[in-house]
Amino acid sequence: MLEAPKPKTITTQAMEKIRQLIFDGELAAGSDHLESELADRLGMSRTPVREATLMLAQQGLLEVRPRKGVRISTLSLKDMGEIYSVLTELESLAAEEAASSGYSDEDLKALKQSIEAMETALEREDREAWAHADDAFHDELVRLGGNSRVESIVSMMANQVRRARAMTLYIRPLPLKSNEDHRAVYDAIKEGDSDKARDRHRSHRQHAREVLIDLLKKHKLFHI
Repeated sequence: MLEAPKPKTITTQAMEKIRQLIFDGELAAGSDHLESELADRLGMSRTPVREATLMLAQQGLLEVRPRKGVRISTLSLKDMGEIYSVLTELESLAAEEAASSGYSDEDLKALKQSIEAMETALEREDREAWAHADDAFHDELVRLGGNSRVESIVSMMANQVRRARAMTLYIRPLPLKSNEDHRAVYDAIKEGDSDKARDRHRSHRQHAREVLIDLLKKHKLFHI
């Protein structure tokens, strides 16, 4: 059986709050912020905020500048293309490994629940709920892959894609195809078809990349 998730630390909570401020555009790309400013904004001490910014720097969301605070990172279309290429291959490997692991229905319960949550969100046209469930699906897929190094690298890069998705969430069509892909990947893993799981997930990520890059170009968001 897989281990249950551990409780979130104060540092993790600080990281998630700062990350959401970046996703929401309240901490804009290219803007500078002092550690004390962020601590006051979050109502936390400076220590967990400092640790959180170091974690976010590893994820490419900001740059820590000694004695000057942090600068929110700017991403180009080229950056997004490169990040998607890496994530596509690593997540596809995770799907392949998950399918060959002989997981039970109980082991796959969280993955299935994330898909059901996405379907419910789409029925309500609740894009933010869909995005939250989409994150849960990809996180759980990588966890099921059972490779801690893949999980570490993906966690460092995935939030850069999620930031771009957050900026385009309300200017894109409802992601119905995305959910069909998720269901197909889940079915392949459940059936133990590693080739199908890998290939279907790769196709899913490649399509998502095309949709995102096209949206950014269409709306002249060449740097985000």
